[in-house]
Amino acid sequence: MRPFWIALQLLTRLPVPSQGHISPDEQGRSVLFYPLIGLVVGMALVLTAWLSQSQPHLLGAALILAVWVVISGGLHLDGLADMVDGWIGGQGDYETTMRIMKDPFCGPMGLTAIVVLLLVKFAALSVVLDYGHWSWLLIAPLLARAAVVALFRWTPYVRAQGLGCEQADNLPHDSVPWVLGASALLTLLIVGWGALLVLLVAALLFLWLRGRMVQRLGGTTGDTTGAMVELMELAVLVVLVW
Repeated sequence: MRPFWIALQLLTRLPVPSQGHISPDEQGRSVLFYPLIGLVVGMALVLTAWLSQSQPHLLGAALILAVWVVISGGLHLDGLADMVDGWIGGQGDYETTMRIMKDPFCGPMGLTAIVVLLLVKFAALSVVLDYGHWSWLLIAPLLARAAVVALFRWTPYVRAQGLGCEQADNLPHDSVPWVLGASALLTLLIVGWGALLVLLVAALLFLWLRGRMVQRLGGTTGDTTGAMVELMELAVLVVLVW
């Protein structure tokens, strides 16, 4: 279970037993548990929806969104802001883009991206509560983190000392199709045949984002990976609501 705890420790702020020294092999195998961590996040969202069911739906949506942000410590939102700043400020130049993304300060465009994303997520969550489809809250975190597994499998990690370098380099490639297949099957079981549209949109968004990363950077970084998580969660949630 060590790879699971390693993944939970990295992707959430939930209390996790100390893992001591972590080998590169364990780092790589921890990536296979990312979709399961997505389910853990989703269950926290469902629990919040259940606890707030007696409240007005707008308040419930705000509480769910707050839990969604807090449980990850804003890790992926930070990546989104850095990527947007780098993409716009870098003006197509590789070195400038990488330098801006490494800068710890958030620029105006990065902040705007976070505000817009959270606003749309909040609106979508209010609709989810209106219709009572709490199970949808499991799908967005699940598929977003399954996308990271696919990204690390088929995309070079270009920042040698980056957060996900060891994970990407030591990911067991043979297990990736099984993890992605299980994620897709679980989505079908929860959503029904409408999941086919969700999976199609998720796949198209993955291919588009990956293409932009490879075109600009030659691969992915921790920031672009975090941005993919946020954009994938948003896209899946919006398609489900639509």
